[in-house]
Amino acid sequence: MSKQLFKSTLIVSLMTFLSRVLGFTRDVIFAREFAASAGMDAFLIAFKIPNFMRRLFAEGAFNQAFVPTLGEYKENKGEAAVKDLVQHVAGTLGGWLFIITILGVIAAPVLIMLFAPGYLDQQNQSQYDLTVNLLRITFPYILFISLVAFAGGILNTYHQFAVPAFTPVLLNLVLIAAVWGIVPLMDEPVMGLAIGVFLAGLIQLLFQLPFIARLGLLSLPCWSPGHSGVRQILKLMLPAIFGASVAQINLLLDTIIASLLVTGSISWLYYSDRLMEFPLGILGVALATVILPGLSRQHAAQSREAFSNTLDQAIRWVIYLGVPSAIGLFMLAEPIITTLFGSDKFLKTDIEMSAMSLMAYSFGLLGFILVKVLLPGFFSRKDTKTPVKIGIIALTVNMIFNIIIVIPWFWLDYPGAHAGLAIATSISAFTNAFLLYRWLRKHEVYWPAPGWGKVWIQVIAANSMMLMVLYLGQYELDQWLKWSIFEQITQLLLSIGQAIGIYFLSLLLLGVRKKHFFPAK
Repeated sequence: MSKQLFKSTLIVSLMTFLSRVLGFTRDVIFAREFAASAGMDAFLIAFKIPNFMRRLFAEGAFNQAFVPTLGEYKENKGEAAVKDLVQHVAGTLGGWLFIITILGVIAAPVLIMLFAPGYLDQQNQSQYDLTVNLLRITFPYILFISLVAFAGGILNTYHQFAVPAFTPVLLNLVLIAAVWGIVPLMDEPVMGLAIGVFLAGLIQLLFQLPFIARLGLLSLPCWSPGHSGVRQILKLMLPAIFGASVAQINLLLDTIIASLLVTGSISWLYYSDRLMEFPLGILGVALATVILPGLSRQHAAQSREAFSNTLDQAIRWVIYLGVPSAIGLFMLAEPIITTLFGSDKFLKTDIEMSAMSLMAYSFGLLGFILVKVLLPGFFSRKDTKTPVKIGIIALTVNMIFNIIIVIPWFWLDYPGAHAGLAIATSISAFTNAFLLYRWLRKHEVYWPAPGWGKVWIQVIAANSMMLMVLYLGQYELDQWLKWSIFEQITQLLLSIGQAIGIYFLSLLLLGVRKKHFFPAK
């Protein structure tokens, strides 16, 4: 990885880290206020539907189609053409989003029937009604946050990575404020969270507009589906809707099935998924965000070697940092969840169930991160069809393993059937990553640089040492529950610090140096 690429990745990672820390603070407050209750399950579904669509259309397909097109205009057609493209994309995107938002609010009962079929039971009528009302408040979030992703794509193309990466911080701040300022005013407390989601989307959009204006690209949107640039983006976007978002579709399918399981299953999956998203965001999303504009530029310049080297260095970083992250999440699942979420409302059973799904997700963490990093290798080349084909295979694998694992688990009445959903999703993630990698290799888009054998020896040896330290330093859950919050935080930080220290010391003793992270260009 070049130093410039590292610097940009570091900026995005730091902003993402800040967002994730505040996100954890938000989730700690949620867990202590609402725990794994029926109301929290309802809110999470009402939030997940627009959030899923945001990741599917905005951060997923749209961004992967828009950034290469905007980069091409910027590189070859000049600022006037760029401004014209931005104006017409903003109008067309905004127009369609407004229509979708209206339809989503009207069709909220149908959407809940589709995404939470377990609530259709007569015994869950009040749960169904609550979720519908929540969705009608949260659904406009898709309008605001998709325009936020559009603005972020512009800023990233101009190498202004900090602002888009910082913007999610505002979501967490607004939701935290909603818990303290709006929730107490509501007859149904979780309604306050839904209002917070609506306000957060609007505030994030308003925050980014001045930075777009500073680039001279803020102008009155213009509806123009026939614009050549808009058509090009739509052509790339339609297949990318599926290919860029297989992981999100898998997680949503997990939510649908979880609605059929015991109360709390959706919340348990949510809390564990949030913890898995921490390293995924800091490493996978940050790297993918930074390398996409560079790969697009290298492809336009027909620099195949530079293109391959960029991917190689990104994958190398994933292996060096993703493997220990996965092991750490697995070994420290119960301590992390106890420290962050444990309370009088979030009981020992909630901790154990959330830890089960976190451990299952940790198996797939490396696969999730690799998918994020490998997809830009396709989208930068304007190849959106191949990820679709591979995505269909991965999605099929996910559903097959859901049937193989979850149904027998549930029928045998063993606790923790929701963890089977996480296992199936992890298997699907590795399937997706493997097939993407194999295609890039087979078509000679990417070829590994020398030294990968040594990298694997170093990573396996260093992680073995870290795993031993974590294993020897384990405490039983009952002991964690006896400690005060201060003692829990101290012990958790000590365990994490020891693991990080022994891992990087082992890498150093095994010959890993700065040049392996920052090779000469």
